[in-house]
Amino acid sequence: MSRLIAASSVVLAIAIATLGSLAPTASAQTIRLGELNSYKQFPAFLDPYRKGMELAVDEINAAGGVLGQRIEIVSRDDGGVPGDAVRVAEELLTREHVALLMGTFASNVGLAVSDFARQRKVLFIAAEPLTDKIVWQDGNAYTYRLRASTYMQTAMLVPDAVKTGKKRWAIVYPNYEYGQAATDTFKRQMIARAGSGLEFIEQPVPLGKIEAGAVVQALLDAHPDAIFSSLFGPDLARFVREGQLRGLFKDRPVFDLLGGEPEYLDPLKDEAPLGWYVTGYPWYAIKTPAHTRFLDAYQARFHDYPRLGSVVGYSTVETAAAAIRRAGSLDTPKLLAAMQNLHVGTPFGEITFRALDHQSTMGAFVGRIGLADGKGVMIDFRYADGKDYLPPDDVVRKLRPAGR
Repeated sequence: MSRLIAASSVVLAIAIATLGSLAPTASAQTIRLGELNSYKQFPAFLDPYRKGMELAVDEINAAGGVLGQRIEIVSRDDGGVPGDAVRVAEELLTREHVALLMGTFASNVGLAVSDFARQRKVLFIAAEPLTDKIVWQDGNAYTYRLRASTYMQTAMLVPDAVKTGKKRWAIVYPNYEYGQAATDTFKRQMIARAGSGLEFIEQPVPLGKIEAGAVVQALLDAHPDAIFSSLFGPDLARFVREGQLRGLFKDRPVFDLLGGEPEYLDPLKDEAPLGWYVTGYPWYAIKTPAHTRFLDAYQARFHDYPRLGSVVGYSTVETAAAAIRRAGSLDTPKLLAAMQNLHVGTPFGEITFRALDHQSTMGAFVGRIGLADGKGVMIDFRYADGKDYLPPDDVVRKLRPAGR
């Protein structure tokens, strides 16, 4: 009997040791960060994003890692489908034993992973999804968002839209969470600033499946004074080409939420829509020390210029590393405490993750589209600090559920 008890004790000790080795700890050989994204669906943004992550990992590890350990990214494609993304996130936690989750692109996917993080009680750094819900209406204690939100970027464009004095606005948008939120936010902010007398003609299009000819003709038939668009990617390119062919943009101010990002502007080459008001990333003309250092390192590493995705990927990894350093641990409660008002250095300068709503203060560049050397560029641009384009704290508290 004593031998049996002794043997059982040995088995129990081995089991406990094995379970301990499965949990993410700072004493492991590497710190594993779980990342998921829609690489096959949105390659224009996410290929540079992956390179930005790689650069950050290389720099962090070359400087000694985090808590004395190297960091490693375990990445998976989520297929751009919320259900698939949740399954991938579960796999990262249970099979890969990652310390935290980060990434996602589409807003609906980001919301699904955010809710999963809440259920599984794990930190999720939402890199790219722009929906306001992820930090406000559906916000939770486990999710923090890096990029400027739909509300913030719309707020950066609205002052110029109001200055046009135009009353009849056509709005064209991808018909899913991000586009719907952009449309609603633009209308509300315009009414708040310009008062009554505004008209809005909405033209939703299926994501990735725009019938540009029909859309442009419908807008021409509506005779708008100006246009607001939240299109991006191939949808934006088709809309631009068809609209220019049919004269839709002639003598009409056009505002596009993401149209100055190199991912979407560069493919248009000399067809870039001159004069459009956009947010974007004029990497070729930003002269701050932080950006110059990033640009030089990126070009040396990849022999290519960065896109906005590059900045987002780089800053996402820097955020995770900064949170772990501040926490001094991979324990989730300590990571969550570390994320509150966390300061992170990025190519755009220092940002802060607000304890109030878990939104970072990362901003965006705002300007107009011009042409140089046969390709579209941003001109007359300025950096809009994200902290200046958020609603008052009391409004945020009303939007975000109590206790989250």
